[in-house]
Amino acid sequence: MTLKEALKQLTALGNEKVRKQNAKGGAGDNQFGVSLGDIRVLAKKIRTNHELALLLWETGNVDAQFLATLLIEPTKLSAEAMDRMVRSITFARVADWLNAYVVRQHPDKERLRQKWMATDDRWLARAAWDLTAERVAKGPDGLDFRALLARIESEMANAVPDVQWTMNFTLAAIGIHVPALRKRAMAIGEKLGVYRDYPVSKGCTSPFAPIWIGEMVRRKG
Repeated sequence: MTLKEALKQLTALGNEKVRKQNAKGGAGDNQFGVSLGDIRVLAKKIRTNHELALLLWETGNVDAQFLATLLIEPTKLSAEAMDRMVRSITFARVADWLNAYVVRQHPDKERLRQKWMATDDRWLARAAWDLTAERVAKGPDGLDFRALLARIESEMANAVPDVQWTMNFTLAAIGIHVPALRKRAMAIGEKLGVYRDYPVSKGCTSPFAPIWIGEMVRRKG
């Protein structure tokens, strides 16, 4: 499939309701408004296509970038290309798909994580904290949990929302997966109050760290 053909299909799938939802979430005008379910269906139809994915990403179109994250082969991206791609993000939901489907699969993700943890760029920092939360969930493996908690306690309340979101992931991950520091993580969450009043749908778990930690620990039994 060519870039022109892929964009034509995305255009046909767009609708005003999704465009408005995206705009409310921070997306700009460069979008068609395609539902994420329809993007997944289209990706299955196209299958992995690294070259097309790069062309779709370069359009800057939100829907094209969602699709690109499902078509990219992470191992074909250099660390520098991965860095540039993350920096170019303009919409948080695209960031989450890129982090989940591409960044987490990149062979140099640990080196990038360490580099990005020291950056002021919000999208790189968002990715770094997402990768850190992933590492916490997989086990200690050399991470300094106490230092991470100290940094979260010091920085999270004043972090920009795009970074605050995945920084909170790490706080919750430590509370869930490191029993010795669970009370400390929950106390930091209570002290900072980030996402305390976050609206959630019925049946969903609040992102407020003390609630999130408590619920996940309860489910683990």
